[in-house]
Amino acid sequence: MFTIIKRMAFTAICIGAFLAVTAGTGNTAAAAAISPPSTIGEAVVLIDADTKEVLFAKNPNKWMHPASTTKMVTLLTALELKGTHLDELATISNYATSMEESNLGVRVGDQITLEAVLEGMMVASGNDAAVVVAENVSGSVEKFAADMNRIAAKAGAKNSRFLNPHGLTQVGHHSTALDLARIAAYGMKYQMFRDKVANDYYKVPYQNRNPETIRTTNIFIRNKYPGANGLKTGYTQAAGECLIASATRNGHTMIVVMLNDDNRWNEAVQFLDYGFKLRGVI
Repeated sequence: MFTIIKRMAFTAICIGAFLAVTAGTGNTAAAAAISPPSTIGEAVVLIDADTKEVLFAKNPNKWMHPASTTKMVTLLTALELKGTHLDELATISNYATSMEESNLGVRVGDQITLEAVLEGMMVASGNDAAVVVAENVSGSVEKFAADMNRIAAKAGAKNSRFLNPHGLTQVGHHSTALDLARIAAYGMKYQMFRDKVANDYYKVPYQNRNPETIRTTNIFIRNKYPGANGLKTGYTQAAGECLIASATRNGHTMIVVMLNDDNRWNEAVQFLDYGFKLRGVI
């Protein structure tokens, strides 16, 4: 009788071990079955913002026109250099108001804080606002561009050169999908940065005239993707359609950079879904 009981116990252990191995093999196979989405983008990078691990890359180091994704670097530079003095009133020059669209709509003589200009720049993708930021933070566009390059390098950029704060096409002004992903991941560590890249609407608080409500140019944010919290659109004829999209779920942040991608809105969702699946985040 005792022998029979021992045999039954041994059989149960063997069956349990077999089931455990089978289950483990199934999980491994399921993980291996997760494949990245296809993309028509010229340069695409998906990065885990928490670990800085690159989860997908296509032409990650190719020099590209970044268009208005440049304004993400403008924001980060302003926060790093002027973060404790953003409540100061900004001086608005004729040069700033002469920028071609898209614009925030600031006017010479407007009374508005630098922080409000920054926020409006990110929501409306205002080229005029970007120049206001540059001139008020560093004294000129040229000096601010030098500061942008220094801060970008600090954030991990290795193959970028920024010559203006707005991203309008300029010979020599370039970045890469990987550099922009690294800069975005660096910026998302800061609450002030996150606050200014996630807005759908913003009421621009002019002190000398009625406030104006503006809406983001970022369809990804407008569409309310679960966890969407940024980051920046971009378009010029030279750059094509660009997008840096970010989302956070269960405290985990994914960022995808798509440069010259006519399917950016759909692909952003696909790549972020892919990243979260890889990390087991629902």
